[in-house]
Amino acid sequence: MKKVFLSLLFVSISIFASIKNEEASQELLLSNIPIVDIRTPGEWKETGLLKGSIPIMLFDEKGKYDLEDFLKKLNSAVDTKKPFALICRTGSRTKILAQFLSQKMGYDVINIKSGILYAKFMKLPILPYQSN
Repeated sequence: MKKVFLSLLFVSISIFASIKNEEASQELLLSNIPIVDIRTPGEWKETGLLKGSIPIMLFDEKGKYDLEDFLKKLNSAVDTKKPFALICRTGSRTKILAQFLSQKMGYDVINIKSGILYAKFMKLPILPYQSN
């Protein structure tokens, strides 16, 4: 009985969770959907941050990550019961993370598929990174 319940719970999570792949756009910025930038502080300093985005590093400069720490910071910064977006440099890291967060955590995630480079190309508002 316990296994049946857990199976139904997992299926229901995956039914209600979703991933959308979108380009960065003015419409996305105006929607007030939180945007989480998962790049490194060095990348934030290099290119700046999309206006209104929340910097929460996932992978460090050596490619290592602390998923537990990332999820703790994500859950304190964003209401994960509502849709939120992820951005990185080109969309590679966010594609992997969005899939995990949707399938394993049941979150509704928007993957900004071409990343900050496309946002800069589209001349969306980019602000300098201010470390705390």
